[in-house]
Amino acid sequence: MVKLSVASRRRACALSLVLVSSMAASACASDSNPDTGDAAASSLTIAVDKDSGPLNIFVGQTDQMTELIYDKLLSPSPYVADPQPWLATSVNQIDAKTWEVELRNDVKWHDGEALTADDVVFSFHFMHAAPTGRFTHHINDTPSISTVVPTESGVRFVCDYACPELGTVTLADRPILPEHIWSSVDPAKAKEVTDLPIGTGPFELADYSPTSGYRFEANTDYFAGTPTVDELVMPVIPDASAVFTALRSGQIDASTTPLAPELIDQFQSDSDIGVIEASPLQYPELKLNFLEQPFSEPKFRTALSRAVDREQLLDVVALGRGRPATQGYVHPDAPFAAPDTNTPYDVADANRILDGLGFVDGDGDGFRENAVGEKLAFAIHVSGGQSTDVRSAELLVEDFRAIGLDVTITALDAGSFSEVSSKKTYDMLVTTNSPHAVADSTQFIMSHRSGNLWKAPDVAYPEFDALYEKWQSTETNDARIDALYEVQDLFNEQPTAIGLYYPDEYWGFRSDTFDGWAETPGYGIVHKWSFLPREVSEQAHAIAPSN
Repeated sequence: MVKLSVASRRRACALSLVLVSSMAASACASDSNPDTGDAAASSLTIAVDKDSGPLNIFVGQTDQMTELIYDKLLSPSPYVADPQPWLATSVNQIDAKTWEVELRNDVKWHDGEALTADDVVFSFHFMHAAPTGRFTHHINDTPSISTVVPTESGVRFVCDYACPELGTVTLADRPILPEHIWSSVDPAKAKEVTDLPIGTGPFELADYSPTSGYRFEANTDYFAGTPTVDELVMPVIPDASAVFTALRSGQIDASTTPLAPELIDQFQSDSDIGVIEASPLQYPELKLNFLEQPFSEPKFRTALSRAVDREQLLDVVALGRGRPATQGYVHPDAPFAAPDTNTPYDVADANRILDGLGFVDGDGDGFRENAVGEKLAFAIHVSGGQSTDVRSAELLVEDFRAIGLDVTITALDAGSFSEVSSKKTYDMLVTTNSPHAVADSTQFIMSHRSGNLWKAPDVAYPEFDALYEKWQSTETNDARIDALYEVQDLFNEQPTAIGLYYPDEYWGFRSDTFDGWAETPGYGIVHKWSFLPREVSEQAHAIAPSN
């Protein structure tokens, strides 16, 4: 294990994003809840649904928790139309390939060292050399950053090709690392680091144990304002029913698990529990193994998409709370989502397509066969512990039976499901994507190049290749989004991942212990913005302004 040494359409975005000058004035220590005037909570207990280790950002995707520790140049995320300077004071596009960032001079790491431009430069160089992971595509492919150098008051970024969204996507997503900590680590071994992380964020991870979970302590010297909570205790409770029982009994104050649809009314009627509706920017999907026949055939994937009754999935699985996924990939609330793309439900058209492909029911048993007489029989893999995904799979089996496909369900434990998913040893698989996957415009492109939505250039897809070249050649944000619209239309006509429904999300919390919770797109309510002075979170565009 590697140990660290402390010593050793369209966004209406201006080319210059200037930090709201009043932030420094308003970012003062707060001893009360900025909404109610009540005393700030000294400690909150928040259940997390999985053990993510010591929050090494090179391992897994735990954005809500890691962002308690780390900051980015802009905040809150790429999922809002106009992220604001955060560690930066201004972000300026110089030309199609060049951006310059000016940095704050009042930021310190948790160990007391000052944040400098060298930390920013180091972070991007280190990420470029690290193994492929959650953040690396923002450095070495989509976009591809060739130069990161310090300037008199900040950092200059130069891309290999035009990068009009660098400011509002990459810089709003990429956490900054301390050079004096990580410089002793071989980038190739970044995933092996087990020390508790050091960041600039509003909380420091004070303790972690696979058995007891996490404990965070407030960073009282945080540049943006003293957190409104002194301590966050986060036990790991993977079982959703246990989480909801603990919330109802007052053993926990909140959780990273949204309320199950059937529990929402019950919790809303409980006077001690508050419920917040949030913008999830994620949804369940049916992934298709495009590396295998017949899923490698575009028209076959079109037929599968036509056969899915998304209205029924929404009504039965989500109890009508949300929208049917008729707009396909990406999430319709993403800043770059094509407004007119469509994935129609048309069983007759699905049958017509399959007939045209030569898949017919030759023996009269109700199931189609291929050209050599083999029945078209497939399995949908699903995590057995995810009851809504299992129910979705059951409805999909019915949908595909209506077009002559013999589909069964294979339920797996969480570990086996993860292995099947990562190794692509499935026909079809029900899972839930992440906001990063379906609300980050550069990740949408990268997913076609990484093996998620496609595997370029290993698998021929000339239509996408042509659109990728068109996308890459654009130099303005508007032109790039136009190109993204075309990619979405192409993908949704012959998808390798079929959106099932766009759920609404409801989060429960103990209103009798803390009422500073706020939602920000893609993050639910458990995130740094719930624990900072409200005016600071509003100025960062992380939460909606108070009425």
